[in-house]
Amino acid sequence: MAAENSKQFWKRSAKLPGSIQPVYGAQHPPLDPRLTKNFIKERSKVNAVSLKNKKASSFHEFARNTSDAWDIGDDEEEDFSSPSFQTLNSKVALATAAQVLENHSKLRVKPERSQSTTSDVPASYKVTKSSSDAQLSRNSSDSCLRNPLHKQQSLPLRPIIPLVARISDQNASGAPPMTVREKTRLEKFRQLLSSHNTDLDELRKCSWPGVPREVRPVTWRLLSGYLPANTERRKLTLQRKREEYFGFIEQYYDSRNEEHHQDTYRQIHIDIPRTNPLIPLFQQPLVQEIFERILFIWAIRHPASGYVQGINDLVTPFFVVFLSEYVEEDVENFDVTNLSQDMLRSIEADSFWCMSKLLDGIQDNYTFAQPGIQKKVKALEELVSRIDEQVHNHFRRYEVEYLQFAFRWMNNLLMRELPLRCTIRLWDTYQSEPEGFSHFHLYVCAAFLIKWRKEILDEEDFQAGVSGSENQQRLFKAS
Repeated sequence: MAAENSKQFWKRSAKLPGSIQPVYGAQHPPLDPRLTKNFIKERSKVNAVSLKNKKASSFHEFARNTSDAWDIGDDEEEDFSSPSFQTLNSKVALATAAQVLENHSKLRVKPERSQSTTSDVPASYKVTKSSSDAQLSRNSSDSCLRNPLHKQQSLPLRPIIPLVARISDQNASGAPPMTVREKTRLEKFRQLLSSHNTDLDELRKCSWPGVPREVRPVTWRLLSGYLPANTERRKLTLQRKREEYFGFIEQYYDSRNEEHHQDTYRQIHIDIPRTNPLIPLFQQPLVQEIFERILFIWAIRHPASGYVQGINDLVTPFFVVFLSEYVEEDVENFDVTNLSQDMLRSIEADSFWCMSKLLDGIQDNYTFAQPGIQKKVKALEELVSRIDEQVHNHFRRYEVEYLQFAFRWMNNLLMRELPLRCTIRLWDTYQSEPEGFSHFHLYVCAAFLIKWRKEILDEEDFQAGVSGSENQQRLFKAS
């Protein structure tokens, strides 16, 4: 019987709508080619391009196609080699270099910081920094302003990009307009979503290669089963479900102070600040209070599992997507106190219900002894042994257990390995797949192992005492 179930489990249709887009670098995601193109271009004029820069150059060819995991045009190429773009960069570089030399000579006499030299740079050339960029470079901001070439030279060594794809990046001055293909796809989504009864099968097919940012919130609500397909019922459903959630708050939230719930609440209270600690959005007290309520109410309503570490990560994609419905600026730095109480309540309730729908399909991952995760790790081992026997045998030769590195992949759905913006794009596909967060997730994990098979096969010292976290970092080291 077990053999029959195993056969049925892996007997899946080979016909999938769309095509899987490659995800590069779990620890070091793609750079924006606009930040480093001048650097590579200038270096090539002086010296022969080194091997490292050749890798960077080929990497940027890839980055042009997958520059923004939020955008719908992942496979569209952006033309950064046009004469107008090159002329602009050349003029800016010469003007900036002359200004740097002049300022440097002045600073040798008067060390006070001059007014920003970037004011002479056209607005279309400026690149908005992410919060992580600003935080990591705070101590050296003065020197970066006085010497922009130094900033460019450091980019290939220490890439810094936003942890969350920012809406403002897509709307900034100089950003390319929406392509015809993107407009066509967006219009198709809007037609599907506005029809009297949305064809969910067609919506899943369109969502598999990615959902446009403009329609992602309502699409996720539909794909998760939170909203009905009938448009006339949606408004009433949202109103009823949001009222129901805040009814739970009034009924259960005060019980967090009771003795039999203190352990649950204490663990949630500890884990919340650890959720995406480098993103300012999630360090705001009001956001942390929202997460505490969502997780505590879910734990109270699901006593079979209760709260388990890792569930806190699963709230963040929903929260960011539903927040983006009201925000037209930098999401990762947005101050949620600027939103009305009704907006915040809608975001909180929708995040709760969509997370609950997700967990309904993988709840055995979080029950006692987490049997669901153990089954999925065993299934991953079987899958890898079939599709890449060499990698599988390499693990066996050096006594590496799949549970050592894959437990967290199942527990957190790769959220600790991928930037949040990539997770959101990946969840477009997960939600369009039947059992996407359970069965299809195994294929994604296997794809990562095959992607970095060369690095895995070159590794001979896995150190039997190494922690699971360090093993995961080894396996997700970018090529």
